[in-house]
Amino acid sequence: MSKTPRTLLSTTVSTMVSTTAAAGALAAAALAVTACTSGNPLVPGPKKGQVTVGSANFPENVLLADIYASALKAKGVKVGVRFNVGSREVLYQQVQQGSLTVLPEYNGALLAYLDSKTRAATTADINAELQALLPAKLEILDSSPAEDKNALVVTAATAARDHLASIADLAPYAPSMSIGGPPEFKERYQGLPGLKDKYGLTFKSFASLDTAGPITVKALADGTVQVATLFTTDPNITSRGFKVLTDPEQVFTAQNVTPLAYRDSMTPVAVATLNEVSAKLDTAALAGMMAQIMNQKRDIDVVADDWLKAAKLR
Repeated sequence: MSKTPRTLLSTTVSTMVSTTAAAGALAAAALAVTACTSGNPLVPGPKKGQVTVGSANFPENVLLADIYASALKAKGVKVGVRFNVGSREVLYQQVQQGSLTVLPEYNGALLAYLDSKTRAATTADINAELQALLPAKLEILDSSPAEDKNALVVTAATAARDHLASIADLAPYAPSMSIGGPPEFKERYQGLPGLKDKYGLTFKSFASLDTAGPITVKALADGTVQVATLFTTDPNITSRGFKVLTDPEQVFTAQNVTPLAYRDSMTPVAVATLNEVSAKLDTAALAGMMAQIMNQKRDIDVVADDWLKAAKLR
């Protein structure tokens, strides 16, 4: 994996600078998958003796895949990369076929993709259900403490004025507030239905915006909405001083970064290396790296290398 291709890819992907970055992993947006259906002869199987690391088509997932690939290469594992492939629908089938052998996943989103009716919320419960649902050829490795999950966010001024720390604290104010989020937030359980079920919240109105992107950020900042759903690694939370409300009832389930792997291609060294990456990665580190990429416009591969060196993984 030469430096030049990684840098070119990183620079290209870094232009996708918006907080919709995490949406592909958490929302599992639908894409046509006719080119990647099971048994398609155009999709190759596993390469013997090689771990092929893939990623979805948004910067955070490319960053994680770059970290995985570089850590594996540093341990002497033969590594191929296929970054920026597409959505979960495309990626999951390619991991099933072994054309991708390692994929940075988000455990809660993966479980929701496999079982839309699940109500598992904790890391342990989600992973137990995943292990029961995944086909024999696939496995999840250790989940990282790092998460990129949905959260309800308010401005610092709103939080101070109404003494808001938890979603539960919204109860007396929600009837006079507008809440903003992606269109599906109105219908999915990890949205308005779950907020009403778990917290009894009914808002004055719902604004259909983008998926935790610049439209949502602007609407919250300028007061068009008083509450919005963003992702926990969004650099705007820190740079704009937004307040993330805690979620004691766990409407928004765990979304731990978790490698999904094609079992037959994984060596003990590869498994141990990826588990070591997971153990050292946390949400603050991931958010910090994303701030460098999105705000400082640093190349993804450079940010990945810096973190790996600091974590003594290369």
